[in-house]
Amino acid sequence: MRAHPPAGRPDDGAADTLFGLEDIDTGPASRAQADAGPLFRDSPTARRLLSVRAIFAEPAAAASPRGRQVLARYPDAEIVPVASHWRIPDLHGNEGNVDRWVRIKTETLVLGEKKTLTTRPNGRSADWIAPGPANGCAMACAYCYVPRRKGYANPITVFTNIERTIAHLSRHLARLGPKPEANQCDPTAWVYDIGENSDCSVDALISDNVADLVRAFARWPAAKASFATKFVNPDLLLLDPRGRTRVRFSLMPQSDSKLLDIRTSPVESRIAAAGDFLDAGYEVHFNLSPVVLRPGWERDWSLLLRHLDDVLPAPVKDQAAAEVIMLTHNKDLHDINLGWHPRAEDVLWRPGIQQPKRSENGSWNVRYRGEVKAGAVATMRALVAAHAPWLRIRYAF
Repeated sequence: MRAHPPAGRPDDGAADTLFGLEDIDTGPASRAQADAGPLFRDSPTARRLLSVRAIFAEPAAAASPRGRQVLARYPDAEIVPVASHWRIPDLHGNEGNVDRWVRIKTETLVLGEKKTLTTRPNGRSADWIAPGPANGCAMACAYCYVPRRKGYANPITVFTNIERTIAHLSRHLARLGPKPEANQCDPTAWVYDIGENSDCSVDALISDNVADLVRAFARWPAAKASFATKFVNPDLLLLDPRGRTRVRFSLMPQSDSKLLDIRTSPVESRIAAAGDFLDAGYEVHFNLSPVVLRPGWERDWSLLLRHLDDVLPAPVKDQAAAEVIMLTHNKDLHDINLGWHPRAEDVLWRPGIQQPKRSENGSWNVRYRGEVKAGAVATMRALVAAHAPWLRIRYAF
């Protein structure tokens, strides 16, 4: 049974904030922070993922403290003023960008202010979908739904008014009060997904937005932050989440990941990081997703689950949970992929076992047919029970 009050509403300026950004005190810096040395976000690996040459910036966003932080990280980038982070003709809706898809993700950033702050009910991996610190991504997963919202380009947009987001979440949580009953999201805490339209591990390479959110949730005993990631960012280990941030490492067989998870951390690296993140104070869960049905998929998922069972430390297993999510694809994204990565569509686009479904925004999604999907979900549940029986499945669909 879900424990939900009425749906969230836009930030209304109410005065019931628990505390704002300036009030967050997470205590003295840890020894790990003091002795950390060079940060991963300044490493050659991070610079290869984000070698920014152009920053499209709303003037107010560029002038803000967070905007200045981002601009200082990329001093050689060209600054292009724009009226709106959503309406950039050179990026949004330009079909000619398809053949430069990865290059745009690598070399372009956008700075904007999030104008409308809304927290929406969810009930699956989180109780609530929070306003995120960014949207877009520097990675290029072939099945990702986020690009469909930005029309043939998907660079990261950093929202520089993070203090307003934190104040909004503080008010939202104050209105909720304690969680009245356990549900599949968490037994005691309200869980807020802070990375619906981006990957927070990558966002943390650019600014301190994610760090500010982790620090805020560390001080909110009735809440937890949550985000899924396909990227291992060791800088996150230097924060002090105090068990109030849940990292969900997305996993799939490496053969699938090599084809579909473009520019992400290897699956084995994500698994190997689980113990480090737990030791650093995070809750560590897993997303088994997307499950892509192709010849041999059952065998490869069995091997992955056995690997999890073999290598994960007992403390990780003791607190782990997972989501199992079957692939949902999209006709427009299919057409885009044919322009830059057609091999991915050999496994993603399978009309013989898929059916169309009109999405809420009017576009056509495709998902596995009912009987096919039901059989695959049952198979995944059986594989987890056989090879990783300690892994609690929060939900599967």
